[in-house]
Formats: sequence, structure tokens, C-alpha cells
Amino acid sequence: MFRQLIQGVSRHLPSRCFVCHAWPTQAVCEHCVAQFAQPVYRCETCALPLPAGMPRCGTCITAPPLWDAALAAVPYAYPWSRLVVEFKFQQHPAWARTLATLMRSAPWVEPALDSAHLVLPLPLSTQRLQSRGFNQALELARHLAPDKADADLLLRVRDTPPQSSLPRHERLRSVEGAFAMEPLRAGELRDRRVVLVDDVMTSGASLHAASTALRAAGVAHLTVLVFARTE
Repeated sequence: MFRQLIQGVSRHLPSRCFVCHAWPTQAVCEHCVAQFAQPVYRCETCALPLPAGMPRCGTCITAPPLWDAALAAVPYAYPWSRLVVEFKFQQHPAWARTLATLMRSAPWVEPALDSAHLVLPLPLSTQRLQSRGFNQALELARHLAPDKADADLLLRVRDTPPQSSLPRHERLRSVEGAFAMEPLRAGELRDRRVVLVDDVMTSGASLHAASTALRAAGVAHLTVLVFARTE
């Protein structure tokens, strides 16, 4: 209860820019957004940077992912990598509003959200949610599309080690079967367009595992939307 009180109060306090420390402003000021969040041409299906004119990278051509499109607002690099860590682990859920605004400003994000029937956050396990206090993906989804966000449809049914603690080749195996649909509502996804939201995509292992469950439930079109993409 005390944590929730502090988070609620923090939403109404003046803030300063996390990057340049300008005061008062949002979590990131307009000057730093203009400097560090310029649009980048990216692969349509994995969101890795590409030269202009190339719609997909070689990997996605030879082995397409389970989703139809992938969108990212910024690279997982300075200053965004530090900001994401602070957002998740230092109790700054109020920053979700600013991050979601940056996501909405990225190319193709608005049309994807407008055409989606549902916007689903990547869920945390019960253990991870209890230790962190909030699900950063849910906070982003609520600001991205408050009328379409649904936190009770896609479930995390198994706790797994943090992806950052595992070698790349073990990440996909570690999250296999970690996600499932709410049994009484799984039929709601058939032939639907869904946007799956998370804060960062690295290997894409967790998003792949969640997408497996969504495709099995009959999702017709799936877009992955993240704030930051490792490059």
C-alpha cells in the first residue's frame, strides 16, 4: 500500500529530464527527444536497423518470425538503455506516459494501434510482479491504447530466469511454454488483430513464446511493439 501511495503521489510532482536534468519537464525533455529519438529505418518484421529501401533483413526473409510486423521507437543505447533500467527497477511507473508518447510517435505505430482490436502487454510472472511492484509493459499498453489494453487475456504461467542472465542460445528454450491464454476467454482472439507490447526486444525469445500462444488462439494479425530495440 505504501508503494502504491508513493507511486500515485509521484505522478503529480514536477520532474526533471532524466538525460540533461532540465527542470521542470517530463521524464525526457523535448530537446533530448529531438536529439536522441530520430526515426530509424528498420526491418518490418524484427525492427533491426536497415539501409533505406530494404523492407526486411536476410534473417527474416529466410526464417520469418511468428508475428507480422515489429515496431520500435528507439535503439536500446544511450540514453534509453539507462532510462529503461530506471523505469523498471527504480519505481518510476509514471514515466510510462512519456515513453508511450515516444512509441506513438514512431513510424507506423499509430496505424497499428488504430487497426488493432486488442493491445496486450507481455505479462510478468507472479513472483516478478511482486518483487517489481508493477508490470512496465502493462503501464505502456494502458497509455498507448487505454480502451484496447487488456491485462487478463495473455497470462504468464511459469516463472523463468531473467533473459539478460542467459546466453543467447538458451533464451528461447527457457521461455518455451511460459505463456498461455485465459481459458475462459481464449475464443475472443480468433481472427483478431493484436498488438503485443513490451519495453525492450533483445533476442525476441519472450515475444516469440507469447506469440506462439497467441497464434494458437487464432490471432489473425500480430504486431510486436516495443519501446527500445537492441542493435
